[in-house]
Amino acid sequence: MDTSAYQQLAQDKLGGEFSDLDLLITALTHRSYLNEHRSTVKEHNERLEFLGDAVLELVVTEFLYANYTEPEGILTNWRSSLVRTESIGAAASRLGFEPLLRLSRGEKRGTDRARAQILANSFEAVTGALYLDKGYEAAKAFITENILSTFAEILKTGSWMDPKSHLQEVVQAQGGSTPQYKVIAEEGPDHDKTFTVGVYADGELKGQGVGPSKQAAQVAAATTALQKYQ
Repeated sequence: MDTSAYQQLAQDKLGGEFSDLDLLITALTHRSYLNEHRSTVKEHNERLEFLGDAVLELVVTEFLYANYTEPEGILTNWRSSLVRTESIGAAASRLGFEPLLRLSRGEKRGTDRARAQILANSFEAVTGALYLDKGYEAAKAFITENILSTFAEILKTGSWMDPKSHLQEVVQAQGGSTPQYKVIAEEGPDHDKTFTVGVYADGELKGQGVGPSKQAAQVAAATTALQKYQ
């Protein structure tokens, strides 16, 4: 196997060469890849993901505790916004992990949503690999540069709030009334329904969303409405 691309990633984006490059390669190996390469590949990235998740939570929690005096509930929401799938998946994409992911042929053809989750998991796994190979401070520097650096924008945009709460704040700040959600359509059998929900402010439709439950559709509608306000 040609390992030069992994060596280049380590050199350019991860603070220098790995003592054990196999750790980094494993961090970018999805479990599906083993099904097609059982004779040559023995481990996938889920154990490293488990470790990296804990390191990520600790670094983010330490940062928030040291720099902010807000109540626990707000700090928890801020931490959630920093470590959620979308945030760490976007970081993995910026770092160029996707072309180096080792996936089965089926997973390569997977949905965008599935790929986003795989990228997020790979970020955690690489964090775990960094921790093992270079230590806590190296992992902390990696998280600081790629995750904590986004926090000012998260605060500025209010994206740390759940979409419905954020929309309510935005609408009321502009002198509007509390957003109202209405089911526009229901499709499918009872055990597999799809809901379309509209969100209205001052009687005007601001956004629509679709989901497998009314709550999920409301969140999708609020997200759409926020994009219009922004």
